[in-house]
Amino acid sequence: MAGFKTYLTVFLLGILLLSAFIVFEWGLSKLFQVVLFLVFLVLSLMFAFFLFLTLYARSYRYSILLVLFLLISLSGLYFSYVWRVGYALLSLGFFMALTLFSFWYLGEPDLTLTDRFRSPEKLERMGRYRQAARKYEKAENYEKAAELYLKLGWFESAAWAYEKAGKYNKAAELYEMLYNKERDTYYLREAYDYWKKAGNLERAAKALEKYAEEEPWFWEDVAKLYEEIGIIERAKMAWKKALNFYLEEAKEEGVFWEDVGNIAGKLGMKELARDSYRKFLEYCLKEVKKDPMWWKHVAEAYEYLGEKDKAEEARRKYLEYRQRILQANEETSNFPD
Repeated sequence: MAGFKTYLTVFLLGILLLSAFIVFEWGLSKLFQVVLFLVFLVLSLMFAFFLFLTLYARSYRYSILLVLFLLISLSGLYFSYVWRVGYALLSLGFFMALTLFSFWYLGEPDLTLTDRFRSPEKLERMGRYRQAARKYEKAENYEKAAELYLKLGWFESAAWAYEKAGKYNKAAELYEMLYNKERDTYYLREAYDYWKKAGNLERAAKALEKYAEEEPWFWEDVAKLYEEIGIIERAKMAWKKALNFYLEEAKEEGVFWEDVGNIAGKLGMKELARDSYRKFLEYCLKEVKKDPMWWKHVAEAYEYLGEKDKAEEARRKYLEYRQRILQANEETSNFPD
């Protein structure tokens, strides 16, 4: 990287010295002539290269256009060489105008040249809904754009437009409809998010519930959301499904016995809760041999099981571990550079 910077610096310095020499010997106009000549030379070579490619690909429509551009760049090259400055600047102006037109055109690629000069209302009356919707979007009339996307059957685009318009409930309804049609759980997650934004927590919970049927990690979130809105029976059902999910996970990875214990306790399953915490304690006692940070969880498990003395001992070991870490960090920060 340092070598590249050196070469770049030398190159730029060379350009500056050459430019200064030209100005000193022949004046500023000669420098301007050289720059124009080089610009047209690069343009001519570029258009010649692309003309060759289009001819080779037998794309004759683009070839005709490139022949026109090549002739104009060659005329600019000639006029800058003989220094007919007015004609050279005219050729340069053509390419500058072409560049600006390209940016303007690419800004709305779905619109024809005539569409760009029509109002969205006129395009809508003409039945050109896609073009009208794009125009409404550009004018930030997102609700109207959404209505036209619905007419086109572009439901995802309509949902996006309703979101931009702040009509979250309509966006959520569309995502639910898309899920029923496509069976893609992505749409359920989107529906959940937008029902929440719309303030309809019950519909949000129902959408998340459907999502959890395929992504069971979210049953606990479903249960908490139903509890938040006071639908206790649905919350209890979701907690039971979360419990079943964590029971299966705990068989593979012991850390999940804590989740099983917490949910079982919440559901009044005291025996299962205690048994789960015993298994979680066993897991923690194995992990603490590799990482003393686990003394914190050992203490929590003993606390739940009612073994106060062992909980205090584990908590003391955890605090000693933390103190060692803090001292080590402090010594490292105070170490001289």
